[in-house]
Amino acid sequence: MNMRKLSINKVCIFLGVLLLLATGFISASVYVLTQNMAAVWCVFLFSLFVLLCVVCFVALIRRKLVKFSDTFCVMLDDMLSGAEQPRQAIEEESLFYKINFRLGRLYEVMQENKNSITKERTELQELISDISHQVKTPIANLKMINSTLTEQEVPVQKQKEFLAAQAGQIDKLDFLMQAMIKTSRLETGVISLEKKEQPIYDTLAAALGGILLDAEKKQIDIQVDCSEHLAACHDRKWTGEALFNILDNAVKYTPAGGQIRVQVEAWEMYLKIDIADTGIGIPEQHQGTIFKRFYREDAVHDVDGIGIGLYLTREIISLQGGYIRVASEVGKGSVFSVFLLRK
Repeated sequence: MNMRKLSINKVCIFLGVLLLLATGFISASVYVLTQNMAAVWCVFLFSLFVLLCVVCFVALIRRKLVKFSDTFCVMLDDMLSGAEQPRQAIEEESLFYKINFRLGRLYEVMQENKNSITKERTELQELISDISHQVKTPIANLKMINSTLTEQEVPVQKQKEFLAAQAGQIDKLDFLMQAMIKTSRLETGVISLEKKEQPIYDTLAAALGGILLDAEKKQIDIQVDCSEHLAACHDRKWTGEALFNILDNAVKYTPAGGQIRVQVEAWEMYLKIDIADTGIGIPEQHQGTIFKRFYREDAVHDVDGIGIGLYLTREIISLQGGYIRVASEVGKGSVFSVFLLRK
């Protein structure tokens, strides 16, 4: 007999016949040994009762298996069709329920991974679109300058002006690529922030050092109120860059002769860093969008920048468990408040 070709029904019938034969054999043996028909009937009825119990048990198990297999197949069909949540008909606490529950959890994990991949793909497409949009203008300018220098007779003075403009466009492309590399590394976790509790004074001093020259050119007065003993849990290099981005924007958008004030104070759980300026201000309806990647207001397109500094700043602060708030009034200036965990 080929065991691979046996169905469950055939196996059940075979076992039933075998039990019936065993019952007959035991009954005959009891009669031969005791010559008592009452004992034979007792043995026969007991064997028949056991047989019926076995049949009922097998039938119940078979029914459960069929129900579970049907539910299993329906769930697999739902998973393959991409349904939001596969149907679960088994509710009682049993082995089938446990298998069904874990299958449901597997499906949830698969859906989460699918949604994550879809989100990453969408973000990648947006990133490619943003980069394409940002590099379009510098590349077009470089092509125009190169075409002018190679195809036309240009005076020496004009050549110098064109070459200076070309250098400016190259610097813009380089700055854009560096900013995008930093952003992508932070988002993908390639760069891990080394947070530790340390004074914020040196971090803030490094950030201020990057804007002093530009502030001096515009005669902007910078005031700093920060105790050397105030500490927060942060990565000095990346937090310094985040603060520099805010300070750099403050210098860019503050008119000549304006003022920038930096104040640091300790709260119970956070260290609060206020960077206030007397610049052009941000309209209330735009205060929630200035942290988007490549976002720039129409009113400031004549100022150098690509609109990625505040986005990068928010990413850096958020990855350290902190957050940023902004309060601003058009024509009166802005206050960016950075909150860093103290421990």
